[in-house]
Amino acid sequence: MAADDGRPDPADVDADSILERAGFDADESVLTRRQAEVLALRERGLRQSDIADRLGTSRANVSSVESSARDNVERARETVAFSEALSAPVRVEIEAGTDLYDAPKRVYDACDEAGVKVNQTAPELMKTIGDRAGDAVRGREVRSRLFVTVAADGQIRVRHP
Repeated sequence: MAADDGRPDPADVDADSILERAGFDADESVLTRRQAEVLALRERGLRQSDIADRLGTSRANVSSVESSARDNVERARETVAFSEALSAPVRVEIEAGTDLYDAPKRVYDACDEAGVKVNQTAPELMKTIGDRAGDAVRGREVRSRLFVTVAADGQIRVRHP
């Protein structure tokens, strides 16, 4: 049953079953059980105040737990991207100030040297880099240093540390 504002009724959302279905294991996760629970409830549309009432704490504490959880998730993603970059046969650094139109040639040249095939045209590759770089690219300008890696299977990753 939904609340009047379209959000789910907090009583209808079972965090334990959500975590179980998602395969959460606190011993293996970068998240604490509380962080995972708060994220699960927030992803189901519960307000921080509803979560605070449920957990017997303050909204400010829930906000802090959620913020820490999201930071941990982002750090975990960056760690995975870094690990994959270490093993990728193609690694290209694109310096700040580079014209995005110059990036595909640099990536293609590095792929040719490593014997890796990229299944993207130059415009597609520019779009991929631009989209995955976020605010590190504006228009055609690379505003902060990027690392483009290409795995042996042609998968492209873009990191902006």
